[in-house]
Amino acid sequence: MAATQITTHKNYICGQWVESVTGRTYQVHNPAHTDQIVGEFQTSGAEDALRAVAAAKEGLAIWGNTPAPARATIIYKALEIMGRRADEMAQTITIEEGKPIGDAAGEVKRSMNIMEYAAGEGRRMFGYTTPSELPNTVAYTVRRPLGIVGIITPWNFPLAIPAWKIAPALICGNALVFKPASATPLSAVKLMEIFEEAGLPPGVLNLVTGPGGQVGNALVESPDVKGISFTGSTEVGTELYAESAKRLKKVQAEMGGKNAVIVLADADMNKAMGGIVSGAFGSTGQRCTATSRVIVEEGVYDQFMAELLDRTSKLTIGDGIDPSIDVSPLASQNQKDKVMEYIGIGTEEGANLAYGGHALSGGDFDQGYYVEPTIFTDVSPDMRIAKEEIFGPVLTVFKAKDLTEAIDISNSVEFGLSSSVYTKDISKAYEYINTVETGMVHVNAPTLGGEVHLPFGGLNSSGVGQREQGTAMVDFFSEVITVYIDHAAEAGERAKFI
Repeated sequence: MAATQITTHKNYICGQWVESVTGRTYQVHNPAHTDQIVGEFQTSGAEDALRAVAAAKEGLAIWGNTPAPARATIIYKALEIMGRRADEMAQTITIEEGKPIGDAAGEVKRSMNIMEYAAGEGRRMFGYTTPSELPNTVAYTVRRPLGIVGIITPWNFPLAIPAWKIAPALICGNALVFKPASATPLSAVKLMEIFEEAGLPPGVLNLVTGPGGQVGNALVESPDVKGISFTGSTEVGTELYAESAKRLKKVQAEMGGKNAVIVLADADMNKAMGGIVSGAFGSTGQRCTATSRVIVEEGVYDQFMAELLDRTSKLTIGDGIDPSIDVSPLASQNQKDKVMEYIGIGTEEGANLAYGGHALSGGDFDQGYYVEPTIFTDVSPDMRIAKEEIFGPVLTVFKAKDLTEAIDISNSVEFGLSSSVYTKDISKAYEYINTVETGMVHVNAPTLGGEVHLPFGGLNSSGVGQREQGTAMVDFFSEVITVYIDHAAEAGERAKFI
């Protein structure tokens, strides 16, 4: 792409598109064709973040006092605009993140779903009334915005994850500083354009692109920022949570996963296979809810493996912009290097490389970050490839003698995000639901995703703080205020509070 065609995108602060204080920019390249430049973006620093916080302070004064149904009107308008730009948004996701265009279109739809749901909460910002133990007293609760909130999002869902944080935060009346992943800022820029066109007041939503260390640390350290909503690695999320706790900030952190599917002997094998292959290799395995482990009851293990290898061999690999492609490139050179390192670790640990395991080269593959779908068997729970999040198209397969052993293997990792069991036995399904240690549990369905009106999040190292989406989203992005009103005409005896 010629230099004259490169668009330089700016930060969005207080309703204006502005250059960073640092004066530096960086380029983002298409993961499928690394010679193609997606755009040039601001390399912001702490001063840019603090400028955005100051703008959010001004925006909060307006937005926090705007009635929630009126806030909803603007979110509904943004939803309508995103619907008109849906194809453009999907293509943007694919060219900057790399995922297949069908997955990208699904991400846009998910973003619209959460915006619709969040806008609806504008007329359901409920408190409650309760009888008081005191005479002539009314007691009730109301919700108040949390204040200024930092939104920090990852590269693998560059539109959906920002949307499912931003829309709930806005409907609750907060003002925001949004720091997207450095690798995927174009979707964030376009999301700002949508809210700008929808009429969001200046300062309410501010965008700062650049390195997470400087911008993120500034948000954590600022006394004006009252909350942080983070999605990313467990390592970064744990440190962010600890530093925020020192400053008494409200934090939600959605982190890693090592999600397992259990296939019992009575499972519908065709149904299980479809869910496992899409869960493991769809979006090139770059989802926190991706299937990275399969635990198969030994009576059907051989049949399962034969069908798994056959299904995997039929997957097509290439540029995700082609709708016929099943597996697209990894998002970056760093991701490719990490996945290839783990494949090497697996072979060194003694696991059997049953399929794939190679970086692809030649022809169009030379232009992108391509790795074959990879399957390991003869894996033990203490191996690193069995315990650590790889975040790529790598699937580890275990054999178990029964459901009890399978659940033990499933629970043997530090993560606890999503899990699944395939069985026709309702008793075993409920045994699994009641004993598996994950925040989201699926029966006869993939480990992927979730619905916007239900809480999203995990246990243990997969998440900390209040859940995202569903009614939980209002609980995080607002504070509950308890109100007592003594309406007696004259002073009287009051009961003593204990």
